[in-house]
Order: sequence, then C-alpha cells, then structure tokens
Amino acid sequence: MQAVLVAVVVVGCAVFAYVSAGRQAEETARRQATAAATAVADSPAVVTAARSKDPTAALQPYAERLRHDSGVDFVVVMAPDGTRWTHPEPSAIGKKYLGHIGPALHGRIFPETHMGVLGPSVRVVAPVHDPARGGRITALVSSGITIATISEQLRNQVLALAGVAAAALALGGAGTYVINARLRRHTHGMNAQELSRMHDYHQAALHAVREGLLMLDGERRVALINDGGRELLGLSQDAVGRPVTALGLPEALTEALLAPGPRVDELHLARERVLVVNAAPVSGGEHRGSVVTLRDHTELQALSGELDSVRGFAEALRSQAHEAANRLHAVVSLIELGRAEQAVEFATAELELAQALTDQVVGAVAEPVLAALLLGKAAQANERGVELTLTPDSRIDDGLLPPGLPARDLVTVLGNLLDNAIEAAAPTREQGAAEPPLVRVTARADGGELLLRVADNGPGVAPDAAEEIFRRGWTTKRAPAAHGHGLGLALVQQAVRRNGGALALDRAPEGGARFTVRLPLRRGAAV
Repeated sequence: MQAVLVAVVVVGCAVFAYVSAGRQAEETARRQATAAATAVADSPAVVTAARSKDPTAALQPYAERLRHDSGVDFVVVMAPDGTRWTHPEPSAIGKKYLGHIGPALHGRIFPETHMGVLGPSVRVVAPVHDPARGGRITALVSSGITIATISEQLRNQVLALAGVAAAALALGGAGTYVINARLRRHTHGMNAQELSRMHDYHQAALHAVREGLLMLDGERRVALINDGGRELLGLSQDAVGRPVTALGLPEALTEALLAPGPRVDELHLARERVLVVNAAPVSGGEHRGSVVTLRDHTELQALSGELDSVRGFAEALRSQAHEAANRLHAVVSLIELGRAEQAVEFATAELELAQALTDQVVGAVAEPVLAALLLGKAAQANERGVELTLTPDSRIDDGLLPPGLPARDLVTVLGNLLDNAIEAAAPTREQGAAEPPLVRVTARADGGELLLRVADNGPGVAPDAAEEIFRRGWTTKRAPAAHGHGLGLALVQQAVRRNGGALALDRAPEGGARFTVRLPLRRGAAV
C-alpha cells in the first residue's frame, strides 16, 4: 500500500510537472518570438529597406543573422499584402505568407499558432510603421518557433523529470521496504489483523484473570497493570506511567519490584493483604523491564495460622492423652498395691492443677474465641516446658467485643504474639535452667479499649532491632527460617493498624520482651 501510494504521488507530480512544463515552454516561445518580431519592426534598417525597390537584398541577410542570434526558427519580413521579402527557405521568398495578418494591418501585435512552410509554429506578427509617411504601415514582421523545436525542448525536460521521478520512486520504495522490514521485525512478522486480534485477546486475558499482573519498563515505571493488580496493590486508575517508588507501596515490596533478578514465591505485605510475588525479567538484547505476578495469600495465611494453632492444640491433646494414660497406670498400680488413699490423692492433685488453669482462663476471658486460643496455647506451652499464666487483672466478658472487631484479627494478634513468646522462652539444649520458662498474658477491656499484653522471660529483643522486628522476614525462629516465616509480627502490626489500634514493644520485668496491643472498642460496646 505504501509503495502504491508513493507511485501514485510520484506519477501525479510528474504529470503535473509535464503539463506545466509544456505550457511554460509554449509561453516562453511566444515571448521569445514577440521580442524578435518587435525588435525587427522597430529597426530603422527595416523601414529604410521597405522603401527600396528590392527589399529582399537588404533584409534577407539581416533577418537570417537576427534569426540565429535570437534563437527563433524564422524571421519573415513581408509586404502589407503578405508577399514575403525574407524567409529561411529562399524558395519561399516572393510567395504569400501562410497565416493571419489582419490584426497587424490594424496596428496590433498579435500571437497565433499556425501551419507554415516549416510546419506548425508559435508565431507573432508585428506591423512596421514608417515615420516619414505619417506612421503608415509599410511592412509586416513575423517571427516564430516551430512546435517541433518546442517539443524537443520539452522532451529534454521530460527526460530530466522522468529521471527525478524514477529516483523518487526508487527512494520511496526503498524507504518503504526498510520501514516495513523494521516493523515486521518489531512485530515478529505479524500483520495489522494479527496484531489487532492479539490485542483483543490480550485485553480479554488481562481482565479475566483474578491474579494481579504488573509489567514494568526498563526505567521501572508501570507499563501495564490489570484490574486484579490494582485491587491487590490498592492503586488508582492513573498508575500506568508512574515509577514504582511513587506508588506508595511498602518498602520491602518496592525493593522486590525494583530488583533486577527473578523472584519466586516471595511473601510480601501490601496494605491489608499478604501477597505472593513472582517476578521475571524481560530481555531481548537489552533489559526491557520485568513481569510481576501477584497472588492474594491473605486468607490462606490466616487459615494457616489457625491451622497451626489447631495442630498445636491437637498435639497438646495427644500429649495429655499419653500423660493421662501414664497417670491412670500409676493410679491402678497404687490401688493394686493397696494404697488407695495415695491413689486418690495423686489423681485429684493432677485434676485440680489442670482444672485450675481452665477455670482461671474461662472465668477471666468469657469471649469464646480468645478463651479457646489461650487454652490451646497453654497446652502447647506446657508441651514445650513453658508455663503460660494469665494475670489476675485480666477480664473480658462475653459479648463485650463489638462486631466491627473481627475474631480472626484477634486470633492473628494474640496467636502470633503467643507463638513468638513461647518460642523465645522455650529452653534449648544450650540454655541453662536458672529460672523456669514463663509467659504472662494480660487480656482486659477497660476504659473503652481492649488491652492485650504478652511478656516472656526469654532473651528479649536487642534495642537496634526494635524497628526491624516488625518488618517482613524478621523471625525469632532459631532454626533456619522456613518458607513463610518472618510474617508473624508484620501481620500483627497490620491487623492492629487496620483496627485503629497501637502496638508497643518494651522490656518485661521478667527480662524478656513485652508486647502491648491497644485496640479501641467501637461505639456500642459496654464497659
């Protein structure tokens, strides 16, 4: 299409130039003939010769010389009746002039195109006035250029014009080929229809997938983002074209998006969500950016936390069942030995100890979700040799927590704090037994807020890590971090902020770390 367009433009310009050149050549010939005819008619030598008895003898050499000098094809001087006195063909002298002379006899200079002895020509006829005879017309002068001469001149111009047109056509064709080849290379050989179809599929796929898709260019600006990506990252419609650093994302997530290398199943926090981030660079001889996929891991992370709690509770029940079997064997053995009183005392002592902790938790925390969580964590702590106690000032009545405070957020906050505290206080092989491992929990609703405080007598948190402890990837696990570790405290901080609360870290009187969470009780909660 481009080649045809170029050819049409070039041919159109060539035709226009040819027509214009023909008209210009004819007009030039007419002006040249006019100049020659008027010059001869105004010459005194011609006036004098016209008075003589043999004008041809004086005018033929003069007319031929002027014809050669002016570049016209003929200069004919004739009598007023049209009898030729001069002519390039001597045989035509004395014969009648072929053409119109009427306007010239009336004193006008006029042009015309007429057939003559030399063929069709563009000619001009001018009158010769004799001043001595009162300006009477004593002769006529005709000067002209043949059509053959004009055509030859035009043919030379047309050859040059054809050369220019051919060069323009070749240049346009070559340019079109180069541009087309470059376009084909950049579009991988796809034509306009294929590109349009691919664009339609591309748009449909972007809006159909629920996962987030983010494409960054080489300068780390958002080149493309689908609806899922905007929802997961909490971005507006004007995100395209903005640099990653200007999106307002958490620092860790921003660093992951700016990293040049690939990322595989990394967990990151983005506002109220936990995201699984995968990134792969896009390159083709040069770095062109990267493609990032985002999957929502929030629900799965919360369920994983609850599953860990349930699994820990099940392990504690299994351990207690094993211990109960051992105690039952001991009671049976005491009875068989005839020591019934000691058997009763042993059995009731164990029941009183277990029931005391249950009564303390149930009596202080009537909220069923928190009570179940505390009992499960107490059993899990006992399994690991850690004593978990509830402070005497703990008190949360049933129905006190408003519906706007999700139970899942409470499980996230208190469950992760207890897991970290138990992990920190649990004894290791390298640790001495100077004092028993201890975790103290305070849970009370007072003054329009819910207070959750967890303290342990573990090694505590170094002062220089007080800020980093809430970042993604920071972990209290002594073993190498498994996949997904390092999110607990970050999730706690996220849940606290989501509910308008505050989270503080200081040193516990027991020597370890103490986390304090304050959550406002919204309107409608009775204290």
